[in-house]
Amino acid sequence: MDHSEDPAPLSGRLVPAFAARTIPEGLLVRSLLESQGVPVFVKGESEGPYRLGPVYLWVPEEFEVQAGIIIAEARAGSSGNAGEDVPEPATDPGPDRQIDR
Repeated sequence: MDHSEDPAPLSGRLVPAFAARTIPEGLLVRSLLESQGVPVFVKGESEGPYRLGPVYLWVPEEFEVQAGIIIAEARAGSSGNAGEDVPEPATDPGPDRQIDR
């Protein structure tokens, strides 16, 4: 069995990838990232009938650059019409720009 293609283990450290103003914006960007193989962790999404933002999307630090490129390309429209759907990010999730998982 060839293990040369096994992915390297993730560090467990998360970094912010996107801050959405609303739940639908966050879900849209989350779906975009996950469709490209980027694992996404959501912080700030509330449960219940009155779901409000903001929503912060975090990715493993190993995927930080890839996530940034995917979001930038979608905004620029190089992924078809997706650029029209990707919102500008809300404010930064805070001074602590990384968390341990």
